[in-house]
Amino acid sequence: MDDLEDWPEIENALKEKRRELVLQGASVEERIAAGGGLTKAVYSLKLLNYLEVAQCPSLTEIHEDIKYLTNLQSLFLCRNKLGSIPKVIGSIQSLKVLDVSVNNLTVLPDEITQLPNLNTLNVSCNSLVCLPEGLSKCSKLYHLNISKNNITSFPSDFYSDRLDLLSTVIAYDNAIEELSGDVSKLAAIKNLDLSNNKLCELPFSLSDCAKLKDVNFKGNKFKDKRLEKMVNGCQTKSILDYIRAGGRGKGKGKPAGEDAGGDVAEGGDKKKRPQKKNKKKQGEEEQEEELAKMVVRILHLSDSPTAPAITVTANVKDVRPYLVCCVVKGMNLKPGNALKRFLMAQTKLHDELCVRRTTATIATHDLQLLKSPLVYDARPPPDLKITPLGRKEVGSVELMKTLQQEASDQRKQKKRQNVSGLHKYLQLLDGKELYPCLVDAEGHVISFPPITNSDKTKISQTTKELFLEVTSSTSLQTCKDVMDALIVKMAELNKLTAERNEETDAETPAPPGTETPSQTAEQQQEEEEGLVIQQVRTVDQEGNLKVVYPSKTDLPNADETLKIIW
Repeated sequence: MDDLEDWPEIENALKEKRRELVLQGASVEERIAAGGGLTKAVYSLKLLNYLEVAQCPSLTEIHEDIKYLTNLQSLFLCRNKLGSIPKVIGSIQSLKVLDVSVNNLTVLPDEITQLPNLNTLNVSCNSLVCLPEGLSKCSKLYHLNISKNNITSFPSDFYSDRLDLLSTVIAYDNAIEELSGDVSKLAAIKNLDLSNNKLCELPFSLSDCAKLKDVNFKGNKFKDKRLEKMVNGCQTKSILDYIRAGGRGKGKGKPAGEDAGGDVAEGGDKKKRPQKKNKKKQGEEEQEEELAKMVVRILHLSDSPTAPAITVTANVKDVRPYLVCCVVKGMNLKPGNALKRFLMAQTKLHDELCVRRTTATIATHDLQLLKSPLVYDARPPPDLKITPLGRKEVGSVELMKTLQQEASDQRKQKKRQNVSGLHKYLQLLDGKELYPCLVDAEGHVISFPPITNSDKTKISQTTKELFLEVTSSTSLQTCKDVMDALIVKMAELNKLTAERNEETDAETPAPPGTETPSQTAEQQQEEEEGLVIQQVRTVDQEGNLKVVYPSKTDLPNADETLKIIW
């Protein structure tokens, strides 16, 4: 067995009979590189039910001795350089969660289908071209993420009533050419993301998925051009209603009133429809579609002298060097559940696009509570204090200890290894000598990525202007991609709020006998104008420009969804 003196984490886990182990960061990477791989001592921890080995570029393979971890329930091997997964993975019958995202995988072993308790599979950000046949044998699967690969189709048995628990399928940025008509067999499907693939039709049976609440087909080139525009600008219900009615074209939709003879086939014998379309009507439809786009106006720096100024110090270079910010005006958070929907959307982006905050982290602030100029810095843990959301001011060292203890208590109380809230992200700062932070003009830390932001700048239903920040240790483009997605989502939510016409949940009710004022002309104008995005510049300590967001090269995929006015 390898010398445990080089692996104190494993030595302590053995002594204390721990059931979880997290290995990640620069120190672990150095030892893996020096030893030619992960120490085999880890496979002697037979009590483990949670193992995470992440962010280690020198880790290219996992030894077959992993089969001895027979109690393992959660295995996270993300953000490494794994070229393969050992076939013995199928012998870990207790495994429920498998995350091998952001690696160099080109194929998955068929033995993955032998995991009867698997409920979560994340293989995103690899180079896979297919999934193993027999996936339907994983009958407890409810979350599948295969995004950012080269997959062309789902396995032949995927559309099976055996997968009656599968509720989420994330498959964007692939090369999938067809969604089978058997998709309706996935009775529990709620979320389906097939954006940026090679779909040209959608099956009529998709509208029979009774629990389907959220679909994303943006970035596909559909034969039915009206459908193509709808998927870029309409809500899920409208899209499904359109498919149910048969759409316009010959695709895979079945027009209302047609018997059960099947889809309209190319060159079939059914009654031909007029080939020519009334040009006036077509022009009116296109005009309606253009008007239906969500308007986003960009406010240039020269037109916004009060925009927050941000200086990035050299300290963040080896910690979390990338930062993109902007200001958003016109986001209506006051009616009904508008604020709750926005926070849920942010959480979903964190879990999916940001890969559980490992690639990027979003923070939102009430602009009126910010004291500019701001400084993005990195400080030794003992020097960093923050007032976390819903908590009192505390030093970062004490905060991390408190959160770690809370995580431990959660696991004991719930008798499982998955934790919730901030506790999911503690390991992202393991081994860091400096912690990243965004500091205001009064020296207060308003953001501590990727853990939390400050309660002092927390958004509420009365927030009128939001300051958005996205930080990343991966790349500047990652920050921009996440911010692009956030702004598109905010526009969609704003449109949804307006369409629902929910009552305003006033925080301070009007005195008895007084009339509630109707919407002001200014508020009505804001709704008509849509969101306004104010550019924000970040500079280095010498005043040299680092980035301005948004620029004219940003929001590249929003043309079909947003009407951007510069």
